[in-house]
Amino acid sequence: MKAGTFEDTCGWDKAYELVSEIHRITKDFPESEKDGIAQQMIEAAMSIPVAERYEREQGAEYGDYLAIAYNSLLYLETQYRLAVDLGYINKNEVVENLLKEVGNMLCRMSVPAMLSALQ
Repeated sequence: MKAGTFEDTCGWDKAYELVSEIHRITKDFPESEKDGIAQQMIEAAMSIPVAERYEREQGAEYGDYLAIAYNSLLYLETQYRLAVDLGYINKNEVVENLLKEVGNMLCRMSVPAMLSALQ
């Protein structure tokens, strides 16, 4: 039996909440960025909970999905910071907390997945 799943840690719920917040904050982006950075942020955010739904995978495959989700999170964080710096949005404490929380959960889930892949 696996040591736990992303949903068990409420990670999927938090990742889904992050997607909702990203949708909400990108609605007010300039029209010129609706198909640019706003769409990229949404797509990056969406890939985090989608990747986590593959938790039924075993070993290395599960670890691969966690890595995809984590890389998407890093990409999203970079885009978020850029959007703030460009003045498209203001800093958002909810988004920043969710980025940290989901990142921490992904890291915690990665260690058991990597150990399982070695067995």
